[in-house]
Amino acid sequence: MNKRVAIQGALASFHETAALEFFGEEVEIIECATFPQLFNVMKTGEADYAVCAFENAIAGSILPNYARLRNTNLEIFGEVYLCIEMNLMALAGQKIEEIEEIHSHPMAFLQCEDFLSKYPNIQLVESSDTAASAKEIKEHHIKHRAAIASRRAAEVFDLEVVASDIHDNKRNFTRFLALRRRNGDLVKGINKASISFRSNHLPGSLAKILTKIGEYNINLNKIQSLPVIGEEWKYYFYVDLRFEEFADYRKMMDEIEPLTRELKILGEYQQGAKPV
Repeated sequence: MNKRVAIQGALASFHETAALEFFGEEVEIIECATFPQLFNVMKTGEADYAVCAFENAIAGSILPNYARLRNTNLEIFGEVYLCIEMNLMALAGQKIEEIEEIHSHPMAFLQCEDFLSKYPNIQLVESSDTAASAKEIKEHHIKHRAAIASRRAAEVFDLEVVASDIHDNKRNFTRFLALRRRNGDLVKGINKASISFRSNHLPGSLAKILTKIGEYNINLNKIQSLPVIGEEWKYYFYVDLRFEEFADYRKMMDEIEPLTRELKILGEYQQGAKPV
């Protein structure tokens, strides 16, 4: 039986590409229109795993997904870095001068601002997914409309690329995390962890935690803060850690626990191959 993998978006989306890269081709893709639906599908057991975007090199972190992960019984067990190449596509024969609307995910618009600024008369319409925007044009044979999506989406939905590689930064990467329900199993080659915590509401408490991490020669790859809902001006911190020795990381975790509140390991995994 094939693994059931939930993604946000449709077939031919960047999420599907990331899922196939991580799990291989022999999977059953469960399409989810939104991120909340993805997490709900995992909660109800309709999918065995999920691949979910958390961060883009240009647009930054998808902040609500951090809170969603923390509030579930899911854990990170891998990651994929995917080069995101944006293309403008439409029905065959359409020229950009004929396009009246462009549909795509809001993140795609953020990543193509320089290109889009050259066409102020074209209306931008946000959708739930890049590939779904392309699919809609094909299924309903919509003229004067274009979508921003992957080249694979153009191939799958038989659309013509009107303009290629329209993203502002050619080093445009998204970090996707592979999620599963917690089962206590350790993955091979662990050298990275994601944790979350609240620091004690005392002067210097966060600095003490970060100093302790440094004492164990652990690299702080990322730190992100999010407000604690219902407690004004208090925050959860989400931290990515990179280390060589798993035992040193575990010792460090034991030492920072008394300095924190609600310390939670979001995942222990092997770092994904970073683009060069």
